Amino acid sequence: MSEPRWDVLLTGATLATFASDAPFGLIADGALAMRDGCIAWVGDRCELPEHHHAAEVINVDGRLITPGLIDCHTHLVFGGHRAHEFDLRLNGASYAQIAAAGGGIVSTVTATRSADEASLLQDALARAKALLADGVTTLEIKSGYGLTLDDERKMLRVARRLGTTLGVAVRTTFLGLHALPAEYRDRREDYVDTVCDAWLPTLAGEGLIDAVDAFCEGIGFTPAETQRLFERARALGLPVKLHAEQLSDLGGAALVARYGGLSADHLEYLDASGVDAMARAGTVAVLLPGAFYALRETRLPPIDALRAAGVPMAVATDCNPGTSPLLSLRLAAGMACTLFRLTPEEALKGVTVHAARALGLPDRGTLAVGQRADMAVWNVGEPAELCYWIGGALLRERWIGGRRCAP
Repeated sequence: MSEPRWDVLLTGATLATFASDAPFGLIADGALAMRDGCIAWVGDRCELPEHHHAAEVINVDGRLITPGLIDCHTHLVFGGHRAHEFDLRLNGASYAQIAAAGGGIVSTVTATRSADEASLLQDALARAKALLADGVTTLEIKSGYGLTLDDERKMLRVARRLGTTLGVAVRTTFLGLHALPAEYRDRREDYVDTVCDAWLPTLAGEGLIDAVDAFCEGIGFTPAETQRLFERARALGLPVKLHAEQLSDLGGAALVARYGGLSADHLEYLDASGVDAMARAGTVAVLLPGAFYALRETRLPPIDALRAAGVPMAVATDCNPGTSPLLSLRLAAGMACTLFRLTPEEALKGVTVHAARALGLPDRGTLAVGQRADMAVWNVGEPAELCYWIGGALLRERWIGGRRCAP
């Protein structure tokens, strides 16, 4: 047998692989080898092949290594901010009241339309860098604040440029059915037709869309309108996901499950039939504790029912200017523990293996042979510490596709 030859070998590591039935998939004294941007060997250090060669060997001195974190739901590209709405909410206004008065999503649409690509990119870079500094190696970014063809294109182009500029994987999601723009106030059906029949195929043809989403809610779009969008996405070969059951139960989770959706996100008002539909379809539940926290919600997603049904639960920041201005996925995981009562293992699976599934990316999210060598090396020794510490700079370094990156 020829000796294995690797590009990099990490030794002396506490590995949270999430690739076995052991808690956290933990390997207490582990080693991990990389070759050609992928994981080539992983296991107990004492089991390393007797004869091996690595161009570089790094002893991490007992530090924790996890898969690179995956933020599977963000609205990272937008103009302006909505700190004033935060103030309004704390003075008693509800999310629906703010939206009805011209605030909410529509106010961000105005700011985003007025911004050029360069300024959108500059602002989004700062937000993305904050996420990366806390261990993120893959990002999902939605459109939905442009609500014209040119402005949606502008947002998606900026999202693509973020990935290129930062050297991280970015998955783009078209969210044309996010809010009804003012110019279509009296032409709702025309807007839905335009999004489904003109914008979606055009942007997909330009290679700017990886998935399709909608805001299925009383202040958003109806299940029938959402279904129309999903039919068009299916015809174009695009996967779907959905903002569902955040403020009310419209059956959105069951709807997206019928289309084999990647995920249903938020889910505070999810009922038993929605849980069952998601379980049958393999649709991931994406929990967004940042929005729950910022909106001071009191109704919890049905965590016990999701657990019992075996629905995988991802966790994301939902980074957006109005309802979740959250710039740390690790903090989102900690909030999922404290607010939603996830265990640290569930929360960390939620930002790794289950988040990867929510994006349709089976090549990452665990530390296993053949996976992309996307990893985070932490200045802690136990996985639960990543959820336990509130804030602080815990990241030592990231590895993306076998390439070492600074925090």
